[in-house]
Amino acid sequence: MTDRLDPVAETGADIQTGSAPAELRCAGAWVLRGISGLEPKLARLPRSGSGELTIDASAVSAMDTSGAWLLHRTMRDLERKGHSVRLQGLRPEFQTLLQLIAARAPAPVAEAPPSLLARIGRQTWNSIANVFGMLSFLGENASALLRSIAQPHRIRWRAIGYNLQVTGFEALPITGLLSFLMGIVIAYQGAEQLRQFGANIYVADLVGLSMVRELSPMLTAIIVAGRSGSAYAAQIGTMKVTEEIDALRTIGVGPLDLLVLPKVLALIIALPLLTVYTDVMGMLGGAIMARAQLDVSFGAFFDRLDEAITMNSYLVGVGKAPVFAVIIALVGCYQGFQVGGSADSVGRQTTLSVVQSVFLVIVTDALFSILFSWLDI
Repeated sequence: MTDRLDPVAETGADIQTGSAPAELRCAGAWVLRGISGLEPKLARLPRSGSGELTIDASAVSAMDTSGAWLLHRTMRDLERKGHSVRLQGLRPEFQTLLQLIAARAPAPVAEAPPSLLARIGRQTWNSIANVFGMLSFLGENASALLRSIAQPHRIRWRAIGYNLQVTGFEALPITGLLSFLMGIVIAYQGAEQLRQFGANIYVADLVGLSMVRELSPMLTAIIVAGRSGSAYAAQIGTMKVTEEIDALRTIGVGPLDLLVLPKVLALIIALPLLTVYTDVMGMLGGAIMARAQLDVSFGAFFDRLDEAITMNSYLVGVGKAPVFAVIIALVGCYQGFQVGGSADSVGRQTTLSVVQSVFLVIVTDALFSILFSWLDI
């Protein structure tokens, strides 16, 4: 607390505590060039209290609209903290400018947090809008696919081949390893129960049917959703942030033809092949564990597989893969197109693409199970 103002430059605005605890003194030129250093001093003003607080502005040498607005904001903040503010000593011309600012300044509005019902309604509306956006995106891609079929020269075979390599061939190690381990786990978990009933040979039925009908297509789709679906969203999202999507439209290249359809078609081809590969790897892992835990030879295991797995069971698993592929590719690309203008948006939409893809794959698999049960397949 000081009794006198520190010397200030003619162009520098200042505010300090006066001779009394309930007094503030303003000095200097409260103009645009002179108020840049005031914010740290304003942050140190009395935070809360009661009673009258006097602001002495007799030493203010100049004031423009910026300075008047800052003084008005300071007085309003002090009043909000519980003070009764009285301004004195301000020149008449500056007082007129301050009154004009006060008359035009918007009244502070305390925004109440939304209620629970409002938050539920907003989330529901956003979910419905997202569903309709996905359906619209699906329709646009269906139209683009029909145009490409009618005009085969529009199909970008090189892009399809590249995506087939990235999403299919390069995914072989991770999908094969996880499927192999999954076969080991299923055989290990079933070994103890089957041994109690002397039904060791039925470990082939357990591993084969579970892998072929459910686990292989599901596991492969989840891995591809996390590996390739997120890459689709990140690639398209980054292109949107850098305005490459707009550049493609400017030169007359359709983003769906170049960026979406090759990914969808490549994944429709790659995912069934990956599913067959994971079927084999899973049953190989099951055979190894059956040999180690139940003394079931490889020959007996695979002979039993030939009886346990029917063509219907095999086609059920492989037939799910193209549907999962369409879901993963479209969701990843759609979320990429929803990216805003920041890197944070790229990460957010990429995460959302993986979550939605996995969720929709699981829901679709459940619907397939209900349908096959109803059809007795």
